[in-house]
Amino acid sequence: MTKFFLSLHVLAAIIAIGPVAVAASMFPPAVRRAQAAGPDTASRGTVRLLHRICRVYAGIGLAVPVFGFATASSLGVLGDTWLITSIALTAGAAGVLGLLVLPRQDALLEQLDGATEPVERRHTARLAMFTGIFNLLWAVVTVLMIIRPGSTTGA
Repeated sequence: MTKFFLSLHVLAAIIAIGPVAVAASMFPPAVRRAQAAGPDTASRGTVRLLHRICRVYAGIGLAVPVFGFATASSLGVLGDTWLITSIALTAGAAGVLGLLVLPRQDALLEQLDGATEPVERRHTARLAMFTGIFNLLWAVVTVLMIIRPGSTTGA
């Protein structure tokens, strides 16, 4: 059962977190291009699509910790320091995505649609910074999952 849960955990991470990381990284420059292109352009559709990818796959990404806990439980490593650190970093990444990245994407979409003032470069730069933090947290979690201090695999 451990291999089954581990397979689901890894697949969920690849399928859910990868698209969010890429789409969120593409979002700030896409907003800048859409604003430069003017109203009613296809580039605004691209921005909306990137935002939708981030929202949908963020929800699907909830499967990653669920299968992770199932895997850790079957391995008997729930109390290991590397796993607790990974859990904390995953929670941090989820917080950055849910509290900083997605709401700022919403705000930039509103600005792009003309509901509020024009998009300023500092807003897209700040969003890019938060997206980078989100991606860095996931990179660290991935490294911890591969190296697993104290692992019996010799890695």
